[in-house]
Amino acid sequence: MPPLHRRDWLKQSALAAFSLGISLKPIAGEDYLPRNIEAPAGLLNLGANENPYGISPMARKAIIDIIDQSNRYSFNVASLQSFRKEIADYYKVNEDQVLVTAGSGEGLKLLARHFSNGNLVTATPTFGILPSTAKKIGTEVIEIPLNEGKVHQLDLMLKSVTDKTALVYICNPANPTATIVSPSSLKNFCIEASKKAVVLIDEAYIDFLNPPDNESMIGLIDKHPNVLITRTFSKIHGMAGLRVGFLIGDAKLLDKLDKQYFQNTQFAISNLSIAAAMASLKDEEHRKSSREKNAVARDYTFRELTQLKYKVIPSYTNFMFFHLPGYKGDFSDDMYKKNIILRSDSYPDGHWARVSIGLKGEMERFVAEMKAI
Repeated sequence: MPPLHRRDWLKQSALAAFSLGISLKPIAGEDYLPRNIEAPAGLLNLGANENPYGISPMARKAIIDIIDQSNRYSFNVASLQSFRKEIADYYKVNEDQVLVTAGSGEGLKLLARHFSNGNLVTATPTFGILPSTAKKIGTEVIEIPLNEGKVHQLDLMLKSVTDKTALVYICNPANPTATIVSPSSLKNFCIEASKKAVVLIDEAYIDFLNPPDNESMIGLIDKHPNVLITRTFSKIHGMAGLRVGFLIGDAKLLDKLDKQYFQNTQFAISNLSIAAAMASLKDEEHRKSSREKNAVARDYTFRELTQLKYKVIPSYTNFMFFHLPGYKGDFSDDMYKKNIILRSDSYPDGHWARVSIGLKGEMERFVAEMKAI
């Protein structure tokens, strides 16, 4: 029997996983996919909202420069000790207002555990790591449906916040729908809701926005200590596989988090990831280029899907949400058979799909498949 090469093994594993019925649909909105997705050959992965342009050249160099210190723990590498301060300086906050995590997803899981002493108010659908974790540990989750335009209904969410609420979670820009609420509306919501509970704003995709929509809620934390922000290096920085995220909030709140569930979060990040993140913060040009290229491919995809008579929600991110009225079968599984990974699921108003924005050529291939349906 001839030897089985790694690529062939991956191809067989991926096909086997598919034949066993592993779903490509999101689980409660979470980013779970089959793990063996390198193959089959030519597979187009538009399912995880990754930055197709990769990491900053400065981040790449930083990884190479520090790789010889991979044998050391991060606390034994002098050049990495300024990481929190550099994040703080970039976002114009104090160092004790920053808490680093091994990806923002890990932070969301830990926050669900920390705030399990009361109910959680959030939207539906939304990014699911926090609400699904809360449900698993027995926390009551109050889910407010998005409106017809797939935007957060802040007025209804505010009415649902009571003295029993421990945490409010808003993903803005929203995942999976790619919509936003105006900074002024969100700011007013945060101020009012934070009088009763901690309000967590997930700004994972905010760097894809242009002014004035890209105003962060970080500016609220000094006067409103119950406002908490989570950010990630996974999206505009292109570092999804390097796993770096962080929280920005009131120093006393972060100290409580650090003493409970978050004590070892920075220790869980590799030296390579920290060095890359520090370098990436300094590369504004790479982020600008990624944002501009993403906008070109996104606008093209929106136009083409609209011309095909799909109802497409205008996107402010690096992914797109569109309606599949009357679609028979499982759209994500059907697209997988065409070597394209994306997400789809059924909601009260029908079947919807979420496609990540890849390179322009990749979106042209996706559109060609959509035209062939």
